[in-house]
Formats: sequence, structure tokens, C-alpha cells
Amino acid sequence: MDEEPERAKRWEGGYERTWEVLKEDESGSLKATVEDILFQSKRKRVIESHGQVRLGMMRHLFVVVDTSRTMDDQDLKPNRLTSSLKLLEFFVDEYFDQNPISQIGFITTKNKRADKLTELAGNPKKHITALKKTVDTTCVGEPSLYNAMNLAMQTLKHMPGHTSREILIIMSSLTTCDPANIYELIKTLKDLKIRVSVIGLSAEVRVCTFITRETGGTYNVILDESHFRELLMLHVKPPPASSSSECSLIRMGFPQHIVSSMSDKDAKPSFSMAHLETSGGGPELTLGGYYCPQCRAKYTELPVECKVCGLTLVSAPHLARSFHHLFPLDAFQESPLEEHTGDRFCQACQGELKDQSVFTCPVCRSVFCVECDLFIHDTLHCCPTCIHNQGTS
Repeated sequence: MDEEPERAKRWEGGYERTWEVLKEDESGSLKATVEDILFQSKRKRVIESHGQVRLGMMRHLFVVVDTSRTMDDQDLKPNRLTSSLKLLEFFVDEYFDQNPISQIGFITTKNKRADKLTELAGNPKKHITALKKTVDTTCVGEPSLYNAMNLAMQTLKHMPGHTSREILIIMSSLTTCDPANIYELIKTLKDLKIRVSVIGLSAEVRVCTFITRETGGTYNVILDESHFRELLMLHVKPPPASSSSECSLIRMGFPQHIVSSMSDKDAKPSFSMAHLETSGGGPELTLGGYYCPQCRAKYTELPVECKVCGLTLVSAPHLARSFHHLFPLDAFQESPLEEHTGDRFCQACQGELKDQSVFTCPVCRSVFCVECDLFIHDTLHCCPTCIHNQGTS
């Protein structure tokens, strides 16, 4: 086993006078310093969001939620479990907004066991409903990282090579009780190119550091609830596509939504293939739905992989919204406001440029403020002025 690289701990560093960052202006106000701190935090987000890196379009992610006895701790209000599940509900919505043709699943671990809460699926409502029900679960025993990762691996290893395989662990406990050698499982995960990331709710655990380092994931420990939310949002954006990932043509079907009514003489109620493996309530007979163009199997939601012929079924808007991950928008050029000689207003929000820096589109030379630059790169994924110019030309 490789030794962990030496890294200075926080308490081993020198004495820092953190309060000296705050400086009063001539009138005795701290407003200028606070605004500068806020600007630097926004600028950091701008730098992180930039970069011409090809990202994966199709993701398969399992989120492992620790439901051991430590999740009853009340350092997050009302307790760790409730706070985590609320944030995960928000995460699911954001995940499918940015990754509409991807899938996500949830696993819980407690009492040295791991159970699958939801299968990999592309329906956010299904996952949010399951998370709401998990709030009432009893937190007992110790988690098992081995069982949780092994359970996720059994599904992820069958996913096609052109998709990303990921596991995100929300870890509250400082211990794990495993039935076998976890380091052998880590080696298997690495060979299968399954990326494991961990968000710790207590403190850094060495085995988690080793897992993330070996599989190429990230490991962070939260400071508070707002920081927890920020760390979760980092996993909304797809990871960079591996240079060794398979590049191949993918067969996809684009089924139309066929609507039928009871007044239609030819309408026949039928089961959805997606409901065959659901345990709660059983499948229902419905009219209409999405029909696979290859085998005519019926589904009530997209995206989904046809259980009969294996064809990936998506809608055209889903595919279009994922396209920007392959060709990310170029980073805008940052320059000091004092050096800007043109109009002192943002081309997007039309507000006055007041920040220390402005951001210029390298194509159309339009100038934007830091807030609009973030919005353009994180949400729009295209320069509004460039699009306007294309429409008028």
C-alpha cells in the first residue's frame, strides 16, 4: 500500500492573525473590505468554472448515505440525517437540470449493512420521494463502506464504457465495519474506472483519503450547512471525461409521447416496462406513453434504457441540454476595471460596472460583470451577445 504524501495539518501551521484581513477605510467603515472579500470569493468561482475541459455527457452516479447512529448528532439542525436529506433533495433537482440524460441511485448503510434505496434511474420525483421517506429511518450501528461500495459496484460495472461511473459517499461516522479487505475492493474499483468521492460530516478519515486518491475522486469535510451545500453542488457538474474512455457511436431512440383517451376505440391500456421491477403498489394499466421505436415497449418517463432491446431512449431537448459539456464555453478575459476604456455597463444585465475586474468575451469583445460571467458559464453556456449577433446577421 502506498504511503500517504506528507501534508501539513491545520494545527501544525504558524499563528495566523485572521482578523487583520478586515481594515477600516477613512470613515471607519468595513464595507470596502467586506465587498473585496465577496468579490474574491466570486472570482474564485469564476476561475473554477472556466477551463476548456471536455466533460462527460452521460453519468451513472450512486450516492451512499451514512445512516448510522452518528447521523443523530445535532451539529446540523435539526440533526445530520434530516439536514443531509434536505440538501440531497435539492441536489437531485440540480443534478438532472445539468445532466438530463444521466442517472442517479441511492444507497443507505447502517448496522454493518448496505441497502439500495433506489435503483439507477432518470426520474427525479422517484428519488425525492424515497429521500422524504428516509427522514423517519432509525439511525443505528456502524456503517460499512465495503458493503456500500460493493453494492454500487455490482450495478456500475455493467454500465457501458462511454459513460462515467461514480460513487458519492456522505460519511458521518469515523469508523467503518467491513466483512473483507477494503483495499482489495479499492483496487477493483480503480480497475473498473469507478470514481469515488467522499463528503465527510465529522473529520478526515484516512481510509476515505486513500479511496478518493486511488480512484481519482475528491474528499472534503464540511464546515457548516452552507459549506455542505457548496460541496454537494461541486458534484452537479460532470467530471472531466477520461482520455482512455471509449469513443463510439451510441444508438439512441427518440420516442414520441403518444396520448390516448378512453373515448378512442383503438386505445388499449397497457403496463409500463419500468414498473415491472417496482415493489410498492405494483404496476398500473395506463393509456399512452413513450413507445420504443425498435421493439414498441412502453415507458412513462425518459431517459431510460429499454429493458427489452437495450436501446437508450431520450428526448431531443435532453440531448441538446447535455451538448455543452462536450464543448464548454471559452473563458472570458479578465482585466482591471481601470484599464477598460469602453462603456461602463454590463452587456448582459445593463448594470453599472463596479467590481475590480471586468470580463470580456474573446469573440464579440462584449464586457460583462462577474455575476453575469458566472451565470453565462454555469447556466447559459453561451455568450448572449454572440447569439444575438448570429441572429441578426
